[in-house]
Amino acid sequence: MSTSRDDFSIAIRSALLQRGAKQKFSLFVLILLSIFIFALDNAKLKPIEILRSFINDGIYRISAISSSPIKFSGATKDFFIKHIFVYKENEKLKNEIEELKNKNFETLYLRTENNKLQNIFQLEKESPYIAVNAKVILDKDSPYLNSIIVNKGGNSGIKLGMPVLSEGGLVGRIVEVNFVSSRILLLNDLNSRIPVVISPKGSQAILAGVGKRQPSLQYLPENFELSDKENLVFTSGKDGVLFPGIPVGKAILDDDKISVKLFSDPEQIIFVSIALEQQEDIEAK
Repeated sequence: MSTSRDDFSIAIRSALLQRGAKQKFSLFVLILLSIFIFALDNAKLKPIEILRSFINDGIYRISAISSSPIKFSGATKDFFIKHIFVYKENEKLKNEIEELKNKNFETLYLRTENNKLQNIFQLEKESPYIAVNAKVILDKDSPYLNSIIVNKGGNSGIKLGMPVLSEGGLVGRIVEVNFVSSRILLLNDLNSRIPVVISPKGSQAILAGVGKRQPSLQYLPENFELSDKENLVFTSGKDGVLFPGIPVGKAILDDDKISVKLFSDPEQIIFVSIALEQQEDIEAK
């Protein structure tokens, strides 16, 4: 039993010694090979230089191929970064263009409002009434009911029944007064009724709203016919509320019915003038 153990240990020791010898031999061979290669490199022999060139070319080619993915990924990254930057710059320019357009539209709108106000101030100078100018802030429009809300009320001296003008023509009357706002019943509203006089004959009638743009003339004299001249319509003042002589429109024949084409389109009202008093009444006082 002990003999077999000794043989086994001897065999292991022999194998280790052989392995160590092989390792020493391999190291020695590598050292000799390195010295040989170093000597050949310094010998400057033609075949060695050609071989070195081929080896260097191969190494360079392999290095270039192996580094291509890195270069490609870097170029791709730069491309996407530039693309994203251009996209953001484009969006920024679009927003700036939209802002400039909006500002231009606002300028045009303010210019339009300014022109309207200038027309109103010019009419106010020529008007026989002491008036308060107001802006429409709400339009209550329906097929039959037509009224607007303006930004002036009782604090500006406005009272119920006062006539409301636009561009020199009557558009309605005050039917509701709040402290800083008022409601105007337009002439084409279904509930609007005002006494008028038609020139040049001086015929009396009632201007009644029918829910359309052009109100109609009711209670006309029998056998009434429109004159060949302009048939202008004015307020008669017979109701004791509206001042007499306010221009309203022109009487026209429409589908065998006499209606009035208003001087001021009720659908195009932006600013109005609310007549507080007549200049003649003030002078009389």
